[in-house]
Amino acid sequence: MDKIAIVTGASRGIGAETAKLFARHGYALCINYKQNSIAAEAVKEEIIRLGAPCIVVQADVAVASDVQNLFATVDREFGTVTVLVNNAAILKSQCRMDAISDARFTEVLQTNVLSCFLCAKEAVKRMSTKYGGRGGCIINVSSLASKTGSPNEYVDYAASKGAVDSMTRGLALEVAAEGIRVNAVRPGLIYTDMHASGGEPGRVDRLKTKIPMQRGGTAHEVAEAIYWLASEQSSFVTGSFIDTAGGL
Repeated sequence: MDKIAIVTGASRGIGAETAKLFARHGYALCINYKQNSIAAEAVKEEIIRLGAPCIVVQADVAVASDVQNLFATVDREFGTVTVLVNNAAILKSQCRMDAISDARFTEVLQTNVLSCFLCAKEAVKRMSTKYGGRGGCIINVSSLASKTGSPNEYVDYAASKGAVDSMTRGLALEVAAEGIRVNAVRPGLIYTDMHASGGEPGRVDRLKTKIPMQRGGTAHEVAEAIYWLASEQSSFVTGSFIDTAGGL
């Protein structure tokens, strides 16, 4: 297969919409999830109805052995990955930074940053012309929080996405001459289940008047930006960021 995509954290939200969009464009999909197998299988069924090959792989992408197994499974089932979407992330309840525990801060950074590092490392080993690969694309799902800092809500999450931004830029420059493009999207206020994890399911509606476009975004709108970064239409784009945030 020539077009193979791995989407981490793809059982819901932006990850699920991204996987379905890639399926519509002829990709074989690997749906990664950590816990919710029922949701992941539902995404798989929808992708298969779209006519695309799809596998589901459970993995905690913040654990090196799980990531190695994830990529080995794709190697075996489909072949060499051509697109990696680092989407898996967590968000904890809103609070000031001085109320964030050491354990929480560590968990957020491990899940949101270490996962990107581990998955990108495995992808580069397979994609890079330096190692005999044919190239590929890595798209990291960051957040506008990396720019705002998310004061009084989740500075730990914002810090993790700031690290993702720096890693995106650094890796892009390292592998630019090896056939790999690395970019990121930075969603703003998007209607997804993640806001419930922060303790405020209606957060987008509360804040949407602060958005120049006066509305929240959809997961599909973010997925479209991710797909563009993986497509030939963005063939001269690397080390770059698309803010899908309605003008914020």
